[in-house]
Amino acid sequence: MSGPADPSGPDSRHLAARDLVLIRGRRPVLDGIDLALRPGEITVILGPNGAGKSTLIAALSGVLAPTRGEVWLDGQRLSELERRARARRIALLPQHTDIAWPITARSLVELGRIPHQGAFGLSAADRTAVDRALLAAGVTELAERPVADLSGGERARVLIARALAGAADWLLADEPLTGLDPGHALDALALFRTEAARGAGVVLTLHDLDLAARTADRIVVLAQGRLQADGPPAAALTPALLHRVYGVTAEVTVTDGRVRIDIRGRAEAGA
Repeated sequence: MSGPADPSGPDSRHLAARDLVLIRGRRPVLDGIDLALRPGEITVILGPNGAGKSTLIAALSGVLAPTRGEVWLDGQRLSELERRARARRIALLPQHTDIAWPITARSLVELGRIPHQGAFGLSAADRTAVDRALLAAGVTELAERPVADLSGGERARVLIARALAGAADWLLADEPLTGLDPGHALDALALFRTEAARGAGVVLTLHDLDLAARTADRIVVLAQGRLQADGPPAAALTPALLHRVYGVTAEVTVTDGRVRIDIRGRAEAGA
């Protein structure tokens, strides 16, 4: 497991958590998380239900304030950044987004430009960014349709476009493939790879282990709010870890650097 970088050190171009603890009621949802995420990489956060994945994404974005510890962005405490400045740097795509008001897909994507807007509303540059995001997410033909009329998969793609429109330094997405068919899921992952290639840090939560292994530069595994593994897919996703964290037996093969995971079944109790 790789150790965290010093968030205030000379190489501070990262999004880092130091001794992050978040307690709900009397239960720690995150417990002592130390993590330094690097730009230009796709990091996938894995873990069973209730592991703390969504909470970690929310804390790294600044939406949730930790009970203890700090989140750092480029050597500065995230809590010290003004909200609008933070939104320009970090785009968040939450798992659940309720849209209860009548709005077109284009107008929804335009919301991704709010942190960049001046006093006179959308600029020409903002409109260009929105058009590019619609095109990249493959939803240009949906632009003038009411979001309420879209299918779940179509809405998911429009929400991805909204996150892309901000052209942030960091893109944090919680279960972004939910509702997408296999083809559009692969398209979305290709978009995230393009974001990483332009230098953005991309952090995703996923449930599909095999897809995560194919997608990620780096895997972070949580269980019961604690860090269980952190490293390249081949190093992090071992049969022993999958047994311990998920309670399954699995065969893990690495061919030409690509990891494949074959879940065989539930591990026997006490094995």
